[in-house]
Amino acid sequence: MKASEIRDNRFRIFRWRGSLKYYFATGGFDGVFLALLMIILTVGIVMMFSASYVYSWYERGDPYHYFKRQLLYTAVSLVVMFIISHIRYDVFEDAAFLALVFAGLLLIYVLINPKIIPGKEDFKRWIEVPLFGTFQPSEFAKIALIMYCAWSMDKRRRLVEANWWATLPHLGVIAVTAGLVYAENHLSGTILILAIGVIMIFLGGSKMQIFALGFAGIVVFGVIAVASGYLKDYMGERIEVWQKLLHNEELTASETQGEGWQILQSLYAIGSGGLFGMGFGKSNQKHLYLPEPQNDFIYAIVCEELGFIRALIIMILFLLLVIRGIHIALKCRSRFASLLTLGISFQIGLEAGLNMAVVTGTVPNTGISLPFFSYGGSAMLMLLAEMGMILSVSRGIEKKPAKEIIINEQS
Repeated sequence: MKASEIRDNRFRIFRWRGSLKYYFATGGFDGVFLALLMIILTVGIVMMFSASYVYSWYERGDPYHYFKRQLLYTAVSLVVMFIISHIRYDVFEDAAFLALVFAGLLLIYVLINPKIIPGKEDFKRWIEVPLFGTFQPSEFAKIALIMYCAWSMDKRRRLVEANWWATLPHLGVIAVTAGLVYAENHLSGTILILAIGVIMIFLGGSKMQIFALGFAGIVVFGVIAVASGYLKDYMGERIEVWQKLLHNEELTASETQGEGWQILQSLYAIGSGGLFGMGFGKSNQKHLYLPEPQNDFIYAIVCEELGFIRALIIMILFLLLVIRGIHIALKCRSRFASLLTLGISFQIGLEAGLNMAVVTGTVPNTGISLPFFSYGGSAMLMLLAEMGMILSVSRGIEKKPAKEIIINEQS
């Protein structure tokens, strides 16, 4: 067929309703990837229960409050994952631009009509969703950005690889998305959006000049954050505490009781765990010493109860999950599906690595959660939806994309 005819069929999946075979993937998915995911997910839920029940009883009067909600979130998210795993990845390709537009609308809406959570009045990160509760649009923005960059950089592959300026539209999209997340008072989300964008630009084959421009953009962002006073108010003391701990300097009394409290309790937990841990459920720091242990600092409880060796095994499981995702991407015949899978895999690795680095004091506290472990419905839903996309790609590794089938039948 002519190129113009192929372009006309780009959104054929949305218009054509003749047969379900063009919507759903067939064949088996990657069993190794699914096995690694289920092991991590199971350990994550069990450790979330152990880390949360004291705080849950104190805050909610029910030691199982967070566990029950996380179990429900996970069950719903697993159903979503398996549904998505049966959808051909061509559908994700055709929906990429729409996903980005929808993500942008959600990021604007949350700034206009946020769900204000008591004690977090300065943060505009959540919206109210009927029957689900609160939802963070920034979680959806991550996968939407990956989908868009994979779609756009595949569509404009030759142009992007030949001309440095061809990546400027992608930088613009990344900058706008990061800016909207930044306006939510969500620094960790902004960092992740920027990092994901840089990774996708690299994977998409952009020229080296664009990285210089991207670096300049990050510098400008940093200057604005400092000049506005935001970084000083939000991260200034955390960075000072981190630098002191890094250089083994003594903290002041106000720092010990203030911004230094959480990281100190985290380090106490990790040190108490030793090689083999204190035993499941036997953490001391979760007894209202470590603030909200079911969230960003859950890995500290893992280290305390399971010990260094088992915590290292969990780290290796994350690494193996990322490597298996890369393996699936490299075997895929579709460049879009390959970029999509690589982007998601690196996102999981990035979030897990940064969280573990924060918990161990390697980097300043930025509020990044641990995938599949930290409490949160919207994060779990989006993470398992992404896992469903990778499983979908793994189903179609040896098969032609649906658009190729449609085009061949029409030729």
